Amino acid sequence: MKRFKAWLKGPRGDHKRQTHKSIIGSRLNFLLWAVGILLLLLAARLFNLQVLNSGAYKAEVKRSDTSIQTNNVQRGMIYDSRGKVLVGNEAHQAITYTKGPNVSTDDIYRIANRLGKYVSVPDNRLTKRNEMDYYLADQDNLKEVEKHVHVPKNTTDTDATYNAALDYLAKHPSVYKLTAAQKNKAKIYAAMSGAYSLSTTYIKENHVSARELARVGEHLNEMPGVKIGKSWSRNYPQGKDIQSLTGTVTTTKTGLPSDSVNSLLSQGYSRNDSVGRSYLEKEYQATLAGSKSQTEVTTSGGDVTKEVTKYAGKKGSNLVLSINAELQKQVQSIIEKNYSSAGISYSTGCYAVVMNPHTGAILAMAGIDRNPDTGKITTDQIGAINHPIVMGSVVKGATIMGGLMSGVITPTNNTLTDQPIRLAGTSVKASWFNKSGSASMAVSAPVALEVSSNSYMMQLAMKEAGFKYSPGEALTMSTKAFTKLRYYFNMFGLGQKTGIDLPGEVSGVKGPSTQSHIGSALDLSYGNYDAYTVIQLAQYMSTIANGGYRMRPYVVQQIRGTNKNGQLGKVEYTASPQVQQVIPASKEDFDVIHQGLYLVTHGSSPYVTAKKLSDAKPSISGKTGTAETFYKKTPTSTISFAGYSPSNDPQVVVALAIPDVTNENGGANINMAQQIFEAYWKTVQSPKKYE
Repeated sequence: MKRFKAWLKGPRGDHKRQTHKSIIGSRLNFLLWAVGILLLLLAARLFNLQVLNSGAYKAEVKRSDTSIQTNNVQRGMIYDSRGKVLVGNEAHQAITYTKGPNVSTDDIYRIANRLGKYVSVPDNRLTKRNEMDYYLADQDNLKEVEKHVHVPKNTTDTDATYNAALDYLAKHPSVYKLTAAQKNKAKIYAAMSGAYSLSTTYIKENHVSARELARVGEHLNEMPGVKIGKSWSRNYPQGKDIQSLTGTVTTTKTGLPSDSVNSLLSQGYSRNDSVGRSYLEKEYQATLAGSKSQTEVTTSGGDVTKEVTKYAGKKGSNLVLSINAELQKQVQSIIEKNYSSAGISYSTGCYAVVMNPHTGAILAMAGIDRNPDTGKITTDQIGAINHPIVMGSVVKGATIMGGLMSGVITPTNNTLTDQPIRLAGTSVKASWFNKSGSASMAVSAPVALEVSSNSYMMQLAMKEAGFKYSPGEALTMSTKAFTKLRYYFNMFGLGQKTGIDLPGEVSGVKGPSTQSHIGSALDLSYGNYDAYTVIQLAQYMSTIANGGYRMRPYVVQQIRGTNKNGQLGKVEYTASPQVQQVIPASKEDFDVIHQGLYLVTHGSSPYVTAKKLSDAKPSISGKTGTAETFYKKTPTSTISFAGYSPSNDPQVVVALAIPDVTNENGGANINMAQQIFEAYWKTVQSPKKYE
């Protein structure tokens, strides 16, 4: 019985082996079931992707993206006061490139190489970096160079590898030596590579030949993004001299100015946009630029499939200036022809402004800049607002008006004795005609202007400061003398910005005003200390001419749109005369100044300074000026003039200055003034009513 039971159980060792096999089998079955289930899930997922939802996923792959592409429009033009074009636009056939989305470096390289066969780009601004980038854009070249560079193994930093390749080429320039044809393609490649996605850049802006247009047109389908378009450049029908007033614009090659690139980018400009670089072009950039066109671009799979113009853009608005083009030319010519007679070996230039005293409109602004070291002369019309000059006696009208307003003289009691001013510790200060004292005489305020008495002005300054002059005594007056004189000068616009609608205006230069410089307050009183601009001189004389209204000067008279025929269109803005300050003086006070300025040109004194203008029709009133100056260490003079015409009903003001001359008695300032007034009456307004 025991043997039978033992048989049933089997040998002890066999039982263990059997149990072990059973465990292995069950585990294997579990794994097989698990794999089977996963395969079923994968099949179900594939069935879902490829059968049930294949349409949806295919649509997702082919899903179209829509973006807005912007393009520049024609820039607004600049006209003179009579509708003559000063700054226009010249249209050119151009080759453009619009960079599509997801365009690779290989794509650009291929397109540039193809376009380079048909178009010759004359621009010589090809940098070494441009050449290296073009060379490495060829994948075979890149791989060959990478064999010679040392980068960490298994690196994923492609920039580091590329930079290493650039370093290698920089050290081995013979490796990437390009032919003339390759350099041409490299320029095109550089322009294309620098474009933003869906932005348009010019490959060739002008001088595109008929042959180039034909060849590019035949192969446009082989060069995605390349188009035949138009570009515009500025032209100057009245001559390029006007550029020193209107300013210039950048090109698409130079791009945004470096000093304002961030500001312009924040306003929506692209780096290669053409914008105003200086003066009116810069000041009125937003007005002249207009509104960019907008095109809705649809892309699919990286290709542009549809383009729809949503907004055609709006041409920039036009500026109409107060400048009279013909008068502008004549004034520039007048100062150029008379300049040398002043003795200009050390002179730094000459500037003139013609202004309407009742509105502030600038009718002409001319200028010359001269380098005394080289003798080179250039047109510099804007120098009238940014070139401070010590003007001399021309400012004495403001000095006398200060004396009248402060009460130290009155319209009926204003006679002082012209005499040399002798103060302890300083050299004698005197009028030009009475340096020795032999011509001492009693002079009224009008006569003080007629003979240009320095002594009279110095005595007014001392009286205003509360200092009682006594020959030989020390000048102990307070530095408030500077403050009082400048207070009255500023009323007329001397020594502060006029607010003209041009960038870059300066306020002038003030000399030191400490007690140790107190003697210079006397020099300030007759215009031989602080420096002013010619535009300030014009504003000052206009304020006297119109009876006390300081008008803000302006050069932009209107902003206008463009009609369909291309002519000036609807008025969008008109400048209104702007009074900056009303001088708190009586008519009687102004009559004193008017009488004195009339005597400067019509007086009978042997010391009258502008008698040559006495025969002018219509009549001229004004003031000459001479200041003692230095160019480096060489003594020079500045000669100036400011006046108005007609004397009894001022219609026009002329102001000019010629710094650092050696022939102060040559009459260049008076000759210029006379000829400018004549040009005004001949060109702008008929003189018959005023003669």
